[in-house]
Amino acid sequence: HVQLVESGGGSVQPGGSLKLSCVASGYRAKSGCMGYFRQRAGKEREVVAATGPSNTWYSDSVKGRFTLSKDGDKEAQYLQMNSLKPEDTAIYYCAAGLPANIWVATDYNYWGQGTQVTVS
Repeated sequence: HVQLVESGGGSVQPGGSLKLSCVASGYRAKSGCMGYFRQRAGKEREVVAATGPSNTWYSDSVKGRFTLSKDGDKEAQYLQMNSLKPEDTAIYYCAAGLPANIWVATDYNYWGQGTQVTVS
C-alpha cells in the first residue's frame, strides 16, 4: 500500500521561500517518477516539477525559482521554492508513479493529500 505524506506548506510574502517535503511509504523513489503538481483556484491541476531516474523537468512558470530533489534512501522528495509570487498560491500535491507523460496528472498512480501554499 503506497502512501505519500506531504508537509511544508504555509503562508509567505512575495519573494519569500518555502520547502515542501513528501515522504513515500511502500514506494521506491529510485524506481519511478516523483513530482509536484499544483491546483490554483478555478484552474486544472498542473505539473510544477517532476524527476525520474536521471532527469528533472520544470514548468516554465517555476524554472529558475523552484528546485526539486529526491532522496532515494529516505524515499522522499523535496521542492525548494524561492522567489515566490502571488500566482504561486495553490494547493500543492506530491505525485509518484510511472507516467507515460510526466506532464499529465492522470498518468500518475499515487498522490499525497495536498498542502496549501499562500503567497500574499
